Amino acid sequence: MKFVGDFHIHSKYSRAVSPSMDLQNLDNWAQIKGIKVLGTGDFTHPKWLNAIQEELRPAEPGLFSFKNSNSPTRFILTSEISCIYKKTGKVRKVHIIVFAPSISAVEKINIALNKIGNLHSDGRPILGLDAKELLKIVLDANEDCLVVPAHAWTPWFSVFGSKSGFNSLEECFNEYTKYIFAIETGLSSDPLMNWRLSQLDKIALISNSDAHSPQKIGREANVFDTEINYQKIMEAIKTKDKNKFLHTIEFFPEEGKYHNDGHRLCNLNFSPEQSKKNNNICPKCKKPLVIGVLNRVEELADRPTGFIPKNAIPFKSLIPLNEIIAESIGVSTASKEVGKHYNNLIKNLGSEFKILLESEKKEIEKCSLPEIAEGIMRVRDGKVLIEPGYDGVFGKIKIFTEEERPNKKNRLSSQKTLL
Repeated sequence: MKFVGDFHIHSKYSRAVSPSMDLQNLDNWAQIKGIKVLGTGDFTHPKWLNAIQEELRPAEPGLFSFKNSNSPTRFILTSEISCIYKKTGKVRKVHIIVFAPSISAVEKINIALNKIGNLHSDGRPILGLDAKELLKIVLDANEDCLVVPAHAWTPWFSVFGSKSGFNSLEECFNEYTKYIFAIETGLSSDPLMNWRLSQLDKIALISNSDAHSPQKIGREANVFDTEINYQKIMEAIKTKDKNKFLHTIEFFPEEGKYHNDGHRLCNLNFSPEQSKKNNNICPKCKKPLVIGVLNRVEELADRPTGFIPKNAIPFKSLIPLNEIIAESIGVSTASKEVGKHYNNLIKNLGSEFKILLESEKKEIEKCSLPEIAEGIMRVRDGKVLIEPGYDGVFGKIKIFTEEERPNKKNRLSSQKTLL
């Protein structure tokens, strides 16, 4: 069965996360987005694990569904853990996603981690624990668990991060690297960038939203065609079987907030070439630049741009539907006008992924506006202009020029007919 999975999210118990990130809202938005299998996130947090046990019931092997509900959403047990530790003379900050096949495995992991740090303080606990040691703890709990380096390229908290990461998986996990079957590319990189590193040829590249609010789930995701259960999903990832792991859904990496180099406080956005000319120093304040993902990939790459390995899992770059609508009609994503068009499209055409990937242009026009339909088509074809993100600032998307957008009077007139 073909389905979409988004495995890395957070609960309301994580810092800087919306209080609406509860299981019911996640279920509702999973159906709106078209996500079949959604990570629980934060299973290390006692209150969130209690909610999982109270509100969900076992469904297919290793997956969970709502009690007393016919919801099609399935939940898979996942959590992100922040490992901050010193190794080979440097402070390392590596975020890790853990997949678990059962509540009993989660309980064993939590018992071990609770001896190391405070699991109550944050849904994404910060532990003074070597990432390799975390891997050992997880596999000791259950050999079917999966450990995946999260958002592998972000500067501050990742396995390849320019500020606190490593130059290879082997440097991080040593002899346990053989148990690393996948990395998460993160919002600021895509598979094409990762394919430039031959060291990743045997590693699956997965993509997830890392959502902090329900509306953000699915902004990156994975598409499978296999039986819906934990073991089959893990098998598809580990084997990189293109008949089972069909493709990933990606941000345009330039939209990610750490794609380029720069310095947010000085409003400075640099390409790698510009950074090199300035010796990686901000010319305004003379402090070091935050080196972004593009630069870091260039540093570690041993292949040219555009290289595609044999048997690589393909990907499709998308922009969330509400952002396309907002850009197409020249308003902010918070506009009521965007919400009306979004809800009308979902009501008439189905899930967001169906609209973005499958719906015909004429169908979209009937339920919205010609410029929104055109915007979706342009995104499908990769015809977008994006000012790259840098140092925590998201990139800015342009699908239309100002001259191409209809004026407000004409738009409102069309809207009365459609809505």
